[in-house]
Amino acid sequence: MTYIRSYAVFQRIPRRQMACVLITMFLTTIGMSDAHASYCVYVGKNLTVDGSVFLGGYGDEPSSHWLEIVPRREYPAGTTIFVGATEAASYPGRLIEIPQSLVTFRYITMNYSAYAGFPAPLTNGGLNEHHVAGRDVWSPSRQELRDLTPRPQTGLNYSDLSRIAMERARTAREAVEIVGELIETYGYATYGGNSHFFADADEGWVFINFAGGRKLWAAQRVGPDEVRVSRPGYIGEIPNNYRTHADFRGSPNLMSFAVEQGWFDPNSGKPFNVNHVYGDGKLRHKEVQLIEDRLKEKAKHGKVALRDVMSAVRTTEVTRETAGYGQVAHLRKDVPAELGILWVAGAPASAAPFIPFRLGVTDVPPEFQRHRYLTEGEAAKFQDIDQRGVESTRYAFHVYKRLLYLVQEHQEKFLPEVTEALEAFESRLITSQSEVEETARTLLDAGKPELVRKYLTYYSHTEAMNGLHLAESLAESLEVRTKVLFGIRQTGSVGASKK
Repeated sequence: MTYIRSYAVFQRIPRRQMACVLITMFLTTIGMSDAHASYCVYVGKNLTVDGSVFLGGYGDEPSSHWLEIVPRREYPAGTTIFVGATEAASYPGRLIEIPQSLVTFRYITMNYSAYAGFPAPLTNGGLNEHHVAGRDVWSPSRQELRDLTPRPQTGLNYSDLSRIAMERARTAREAVEIVGELIETYGYATYGGNSHFFADADEGWVFINFAGGRKLWAAQRVGPDEVRVSRPGYIGEIPNNYRTHADFRGSPNLMSFAVEQGWFDPNSGKPFNVNHVYGDGKLRHKEVQLIEDRLKEKAKHGKVALRDVMSAVRTTEVTRETAGYGQVAHLRKDVPAELGILWVAGAPASAAPFIPFRLGVTDVPPEFQRHRYLTEGEAAKFQDIDQRGVESTRYAFHVYKRLLYLVQEHQEKFLPEVTEALEAFESRLITSQSEVEETARTLLDAGKPELVRKYLTYYSHTEAMNGLHLAESLAESLEVRTKVLFGIRQTGSVGASKK
């Protein structure tokens, strides 16, 4: 490795930053220029088989992951929350308090325990009771802008913004307005640049929050006839009237600050290109081109289905071991709040099935809740007595990771059969959704919302466990055959396993 040349350098790095350093090194070697890479797929409603909007993707994080149904809550006036970054962040920060909303909405999310000095639990979005979906995606700011970041920095971090958007937004456009106002009021605590993608049943919005501590942000509408893949998130040319334009939004200083820095000449006659001025200048990366072209071609010949978006999230062309989970929000109009649906893979989707969780579900199986495996800080303490019950169960994230490693050791041989099994399992679930929804609607029409919630919870719990059993069975089979055909590669050995 050329990035850290001696053990002495490692010794000078705070332990809480070590995981961030190591994952950055790894991701750089595989062609990504930032540790928090992430990935997002949007398909507009005019391009889909049923007129719905799809928003899928995942986040790249090395820590533990768990599924959570966050209930709707009410707070007394004067309640505050802590937001921001700590001194352990790659850009050291200081936490601040901001007001909490009096009411926060119900939402489904995948949480994780560690990234770059930001307080846990962390989230990249999810799906809320108004059927607004959110995804977080890496979006590197130009180096000069990163270098301007104050030390310590203050403001809301990417996870704070994602969580608050899920708690407060009724539409994708409102999510943009909420996040923009928060940044302008309190600032943004960066890890080097980030983007959000918000979507509802009508449209999507790309939102870029820039490093530098100057409260810079930009947003662009993505419409019903578009496919947009973010890896990283980007926005190209925007008009001068972006503040009042129906398809754009941004901070008041978005253009003026660039002029002050000499990064943009308003007299050049050239349009203001957000990515060229403030980002990496690359716009769409090669992975984006690949997936976008594939989905656009599909839209020309029969339109895009749920299965196509699942495949776009699962494909090993972009989904690696670093992907902490997979999600696809299926956003439809005129659907009761309880029936909003988020398909969730509890680990990288190449080794985990997508399970449907609807907003009427009241909780998740213990196996999918927070466990100690890969959770920050757990190795230094004994088991919390209140967590012993959950810890006595298998951890879905660990089960799927085991299957993933078995597949990756001999991918050409094992990946096709594992993918076939996962897709067959999911196809049965996709087919059954019309019956699930009809049953739930019948109960709603009969005025029995509690029965709806119990039914949906039972259904999702049952299928989540069925998916977990499938992964365990596949892993058992692959381990036996790996030992017989290849042997288990030992740590530190070279050539111990034949490929």
